[in-house]
Amino acid sequence: MTRRPLFLAALTWLYIVWSLVPVLIAIQFSFNDGRSRSTWQGFSFRWYWGDSGSVVSDPSLRLALSNTLQLALLTTLVATPLGVALALGLTRWRGRTSRAANGLMLLPLATPEIVMGSALYLVFTNLYTLIPLGRTAQLLGHVTFSVSYVVIIVRSRLHSIGAEYEAAARDLGATPMQALRTVLLPLLTPAVLAGALIVFASSMDDFVISAFLSTDASSVTVPIKLYSAVRTAPSPALNALATLLLLGSALALVLAWAVLRRRRGVAAGTDRAGGSALREMASIDV
Repeated sequence: MTRRPLFLAALTWLYIVWSLVPVLIAIQFSFNDGRSRSTWQGFSFRWYWGDSGSVVSDPSLRLALSNTLQLALLTTLVATPLGVALALGLTRWRGRTSRAANGLMLLPLATPEIVMGSALYLVFTNLYTLIPLGRTAQLLGHVTFSVSYVVIIVRSRLHSIGAEYEAAARDLGATPMQALRTVLLPLLTPAVLAGALIVFASSMDDFVISAFLSTDASSVTVPIKLYSAVRTAPSPALNALATLLLLGSALALVLAWAVLRRRRGVAAGTDRAGGSALREMASIDV
């Protein structure tokens, strides 16, 4: 009988606590009754709404939050169907360069974000000059790096499903499009939803690409606002804004995990290889 790795478990929990304590302190002071961000002065929601400098009352904070949500939603709506189409194409591609194409699809995830942001900035300012910096450029930049998340998750699901169900539908007289629409897409629905939620969360949290492709206050997102305002004399309203961003990202990731967790129940009996939700996101052959 093997012994439980108590030391590694303890080290892991210590690291988790060490990472979460600063975040929890920042969240705590978003509910502070006073303007101090270091001294607790009582519990209040004044920095969320009601106060003149709250998230609801401050136009710049409202604009940053609105820009972030709109950009994340548009990125999800564009990247999700594009990623599903790419996943289907890469899975069925059997040419010489298919493995190289699969590897290139993961390149945005492996590239440092500062390199990706500066490269996109140079592309839009020197090559694609018809596309102005701002919301449009930010949207294209977010789609560029986030589409890979959808491809990875959907391809993992395609590998676990196999080709038998689609082939059976074809044998029963369905056209390729009918087999795709009535058989394959329903089986892919949990993976597609999980990929969309992860894209939404990653787009909300992005700072580097959004900052490189931003022009003025009209395209400022919450991460950019946090970075620029924290250098001055910020009020706890900035903590409240960060808390809302954290809550939205965490909710999207939890929903993605829950969707992948229930995938086996939604499509019971279709898996050829079981596993956890995390394994579903990682079990891909590049």
